[in-house]
Amino acid sequence: MTSREQHDRMANAIRFLSMDAVEKANSGHPGLPMGCADIATVLFSRFLKFDAKAPHWADRDRFILSAGHGSMLLYSLLYLTGYEDMTIDQIKNFRQLGSRTAGHPEYGHAAGIETTTGPLGQGLANSVGFALGERIMNAAFGNDLVSHYTYVLAGDGCLMEGVSQEAIALAGHLKLNKLIVFWDNNNISIDGPVSLADNTDQVARFQASGWNASHIDGTDPEAIAYAIEAARHSDKPTMIACKTTIGFGAPTKAGTNKAHGSPLGAEEIAGARKFFNWESPPFEIPADVLEAWRAVGKSGAKARADWEGRLAKAEPRLKAEFERRIAGKLPSNFDAVIADYKKKLSADKPKVATRKSSEMALEVINGAVPETIGGSADLTGSNNTKTSQTKNITPDDYGQRYVHYGIREHGMAAAINGLTLHGGLIAYGGTFLCFSDYARPSMRLASLMGIRSIFVMTHDSIGLGEDGPTHQPVEHLAALRAIPNHNVFRPADAVETAECWQVALESEKTPSTLALTRQNLPTVRTEHSAKNLSSQGAYELAAANGEAVVTIFATGSEVEIALGARDLLEKHGHPTRVVSVPCFELFDQQSDDYRKKTIGNAKVKVAIEAGIRQGWDHLIGTDGIFIGMRGFGASGSIEQLYPHFGITAEAAAKTVETRLHGN
Repeated sequence: MTSREQHDRMANAIRFLSMDAVEKANSGHPGLPMGCADIATVLFSRFLKFDAKAPHWADRDRFILSAGHGSMLLYSLLYLTGYEDMTIDQIKNFRQLGSRTAGHPEYGHAAGIETTTGPLGQGLANSVGFALGERIMNAAFGNDLVSHYTYVLAGDGCLMEGVSQEAIALAGHLKLNKLIVFWDNNNISIDGPVSLADNTDQVARFQASGWNASHIDGTDPEAIAYAIEAARHSDKPTMIACKTTIGFGAPTKAGTNKAHGSPLGAEEIAGARKFFNWESPPFEIPADVLEAWRAVGKSGAKARADWEGRLAKAEPRLKAEFERRIAGKLPSNFDAVIADYKKKLSADKPKVATRKSSEMALEVINGAVPETIGGSADLTGSNNTKTSQTKNITPDDYGQRYVHYGIREHGMAAAINGLTLHGGLIAYGGTFLCFSDYARPSMRLASLMGIRSIFVMTHDSIGLGEDGPTHQPVEHLAALRAIPNHNVFRPADAVETAECWQVALESEKTPSTLALTRQNLPTVRTEHSAKNLSSQGAYELAAANGEAVVTIFATGSEVEIALGARDLLEKHGHPTRVVSVPCFELFDQQSDDYRKKTIGNAKVKVAIEAGIRQGWDHLIGTDGIFIGMRGFGASGSIEQLYPHFGITAEAAAKTVETRLHGN
């Protein structure tokens, strides 16, 4: 058998596993795996550095299927190469409840799935973080421990999504030359020919963004191999435009949108079997083909063993630090560092904006945790995300710790996810809370994946002032709190900010958003507590003098207002307690007893937050008083805006007293 015949049979194994699995599920996308099987076969059999028996090997090459709808391509490869958790039964159970083979690849469902893809463009944008993470870790630990490539398979849809431009521009700027993207150039989208909606010269676009890019025949193994080899010797990232036929081999549906998102049907599959001379029944791979693929899965074992030998011989402190960081564990002295810092804050009682409190906390954190990688979407001075330890990462120096993402909020959030998924790094990035809208798809995926991405969102309310309602978030806290498995922190002072950062760093399986003020706030936690009170989500900050008639719940900048309202009510003989609520999500996780005790049974329950009411009723009830926003903000000074919208201690106290007297 010639090498070309061997290649063809290996590629056809991908094609038939994919079309048969989609057919059995009566759901899925057979066209991409059929069209891209040659690309995948060349990449995995001749270039990709991996060991199927050690899927989490830190120095493996990464393969990201950005066109996640073609998930059977990836699942077929994982089964064929011998990943232990990807059995033939998993292939047969494609898209079935409880299977590892979800409709789109989901991180954590099976080894070899590097990131969750499906929302188009996300995998491509994640890959920038993966590739940057490799360069950062390489700068820290050297070629012996870190030297690998990031490969991406993207489709027309990935390149049409706006996030793709944010991602490729950043990758080109940073000269991430170990990033190699295959574009499945099949000219078909769901509606029909791509030309219905787009005629972009994608090769020219990538070249204009600082990439190497060229056209090849995506069904010619030698052309594919030559392009990969050239890309691996480039000083720029590379995009290989692979001309393919969607549904290649299907007699009537190949090259049409009918091969994209639905099963081919028995007649079409029979025709494909005849076209490829594939005689095996569904889900059966000829022994020689499976043996060839299993050999591919084992071919990286020596490289992995050699790497393990280099790690074992590495300088002990370097080895220990590498292993700690790859394991995602914080330095052993981290808790003590935070405890000492909190004591200092309670003593010094700074009156600063929580964005400044965050910068102060990061100065301490970045000194103690060397793997943090900061950044901002062109708002560094406003987000306060840069500290003395975080110098700028540049194409000439990946050994630093700060990324200037440019005005690319979505690309930033996706890259943060990629940096986090790469391993060995803890990434955070900043923008204005209002612009979380631009980053939200990637923030949601961080939550779905269960990873430690951290989003710093400043200018968190009407308190930002004169920039007006275009920049003043009102619904954003509620919108972010609606995302499952996403901790939204809104600290009230410097102490809570430090505590929230501590929880964010310790939350290995939950991303965090820190919503921070532009305006200065007093220290409300003036007595040191060794316990991280913010980790409980809500806690009593100020007790009532006597049995509470009123409980006021508040977050962030409105805690100061709540304390002012408490003083007024107490003076008028209404015992009032204040509960600070830095994180709804963590409070919801507390015991029923703690929750009941914290909420209490005061006659009147009030919430004060310069956002919308949505989400507060589970604390104050539908009959509780809400002091906050009922519409968009306005352009004016902070001194004008809070009274204008009735968010003051006096307004709160007056509303409470009206309720009390009415009762």
